[in-house]
Amino acid sequence: MDISEAKRSALDWVEAHRQQLSEWHATIWDLHEPAWREYRSAAWYVDRLRCEGFEVEEGSGGMPTAFCATWSNGDGPTIGSYAEYDAVPGNNQDRVPWRKLRDGTHHAAAGHTDPHSALGMSALGGILAAKAAMERHGIQGRLKFMGEPAEKVCGSKPVHAAKGYYDDMDAAVSFHPSYGTLRTNTCILDTHCGSYWSRIYSFICDSPETWKSVGAPGPSSAHTVARAPGANDALCLMYTTTKYTKESMLPHTGTWTLNEALLATGNATSDNLAPRFSQIQYSWRSPTLEMQQRIAEVLDRNAEHVAALTHCRLESHWVTRTRVGLPNHAMARIAYANLALVGGPQWDDEARSFCRELQENLGIEPMEEPILAEMTDLCPPEEGEAQLRAILPPWQLNYTSDDYVDWTWHTPTVRLIVGRCTLKAPEGYTYPDWSWNALGGHAPTIDPTIMCAAKVIGATIVDLLTDPRRLQEARAEFEERTGGGIGGSSWVAPLLPRDFRPPVGFAWPEYVTTARGEGWYVPESA
Repeated sequence: MDISEAKRSALDWVEAHRQQLSEWHATIWDLHEPAWREYRSAAWYVDRLRCEGFEVEEGSGGMPTAFCATWSNGDGPTIGSYAEYDAVPGNNQDRVPWRKLRDGTHHAAAGHTDPHSALGMSALGGILAAKAAMERHGIQGRLKFMGEPAEKVCGSKPVHAAKGYYDDMDAAVSFHPSYGTLRTNTCILDTHCGSYWSRIYSFICDSPETWKSVGAPGPSSAHTVARAPGANDALCLMYTTTKYTKESMLPHTGTWTLNEALLATGNATSDNLAPRFSQIQYSWRSPTLEMQQRIAEVLDRNAEHVAALTHCRLESHWVTRTRVGLPNHAMARIAYANLALVGGPQWDDEARSFCRELQENLGIEPMEEPILAEMTDLCPPEEGEAQLRAILPPWQLNYTSDDYVDWTWHTPTVRLIVGRCTLKAPEGYTYPDWSWNALGGHAPTIDPTIMCAAKVIGATIVDLLTDPRRLQEARAEFEERTGGGIGGSSWVAPLLPRDFRPPVGFAWPEYVTTARGEGWYVPESA
């Protein structure tokens, strides 16, 4: 493949800034902030982008930890990408080859798993590499870089989509480090992610005194009258009722899932008073919007039923509702050609030594080559598609979930997957989660992924800005698949309203500062 001078400039920029990108990644990994509460991580990106000459809107879409950054070099296409930076509660791990919490942190504190720290830094590196090439070679166009919080609850992208943030882009690049051996070092062709919906049900017992009590001896007393069941009973009944009805929601096919999280309870200050408030969050994934809607109907009916049983009123709030991914073969071909040019990530002796030490600490005989070859080898999009189709029913057109899918309905979008350091396992052995998280924080094991992805993203953006034919092909395919683009006959509109209020005020896990000092919102265990 011939390399233009502009593309070579983008690749050289990444090489020249390897150490800087590595240090930036370490900063975000060390902040390890959870969904909707990534205050310092978002602020870091905003400051960095402003230093690089971008205009930045903070708090975009009404989300305090989101942002929208733009940079223009004259009239031309607008190409987009994004950073994610949320970490996952309960995955607190230091960057060492043994199980160890970060110093001074609670065991339930968050940590980067996928890691989104690398996802965001790869995209930032690609955007800045493209910007450098545009400046050096006089390439006209506009770059748009979004800060997307709360991906772990598929939170921000459906909000940004509903509020029109993606409508002015001519094309976009979505990136994710690999999360398995299937479809690694590739670009997704047809089977994009499916849908993710999440809803919070709040049970409020605000008039417990109206629960009828008869037969109580003596004067009326809160200690002798029958107590209203209240909010805790509502939560427990919602939990168990949904467990029972889950078996009957949908056929046992299509890799759909439904999970719950207990968000908050407003416990009484006296044991004999009815609990006034409780919240439970449900999140569900499936390949089709019709399946999603059926699950929502059952959940709503269950919530109404248990609220009536327990003398509570019900409030429900959407956290998110994503669509399913829309393919774009033209974009996949452009990005994969650049991945083939760059080559898959390569790990050096320092990385392999870390991996062997980790294996030894787990009682595994250290391997001469401890990293899976699939993480380095390239996988053409057609081959990756065949791998996945072999394990899915023919009717299933989408698989797993991620909120990048909402980008795909507003602009031609490629989903790039680059390998990350993954250990070979003895037959029948599964590595503990902490080892996966440690590999995502240790520079020698995660940096090759970041550098590879940044180069591919930067080179792809340069192609889209300098080769009108390629961008036209991607736009034509988008128009065809949507029946005329945004608002077309086959276009699926955002599933949240334009005036949707992001769910940032709920009791999400977070770091807190009190009179007792810095802490995590989960109480200390005994």
